[in-house]
Amino acid sequence: MSNREGIRGLSSVTNFFKFFWQFLENPSKTGAVAPSSKELANLIADMANLDSVSTLIEFGTGTGVITEEIMQRVSDDTTFFALEINPKFVELTKKRCPEAMVYESSAENARIHLNEHGKEGCDCIISSLPWAIFSDELQDSLLQCILDVLNPGGRLLTFSYYHTLIFPTARRFRKKLNRLFHKVYRTEVVWSNLPPAFIYCAQKV
Repeated sequence: MSNREGIRGLSSVTNFFKFFWQFLENPSKTGAVAPSSKELANLIADMANLDSVSTLIEFGTGTGVITEEIMQRVSDDTTFFALEINPKFVELTKKRCPEAMVYESSAENARIHLNEHGKEGCDCIISSLPWAIFSDELQDSLLQCILDVLNPGGRLLTFSYYHTLIFPTARRFRKKLNRLFHKVYRTEVVWSNLPPAFIYCAQKV
């Protein structure tokens, strides 16, 4: 194993424990016990067609696993920024992806930040928000914000944990996606993720 691989592995372990500590401190906001896996990040980046979007927003960066994958693939001509409410996660993401624009801000402020970048809307939103633990009202508020900023034909890519499918809140979220978006489908389960997860792709009319 090379020194670079060893350092990367050590960093991954460190990020795991930092993420887990944030979960212990505030499980209602973190919503998971571990960062997204490289496999899940690869899949969601593949689905986003990053080389063809002009404006992209990420909701909830965590330790920056998906942000890093985005930065490796996104075009230099694409407007990309991320919104994360946890200041510790903002710090970790900026350290991992120093060239990324990461705001300590709620997803509900997406319109404000788009306007700051001179944009009326975005083509794609990649979200790591823990929908299954959100209240009915918060789900409604966030989904309305997403619909408000997505361009016609724009897509929401968001993952959900397999075990949450039994939760009434998760079933309610899927019904809302079906009602609010033109097309909705889900991927196969990424079993290597902790916990196992799948991705919803919801396209606006």
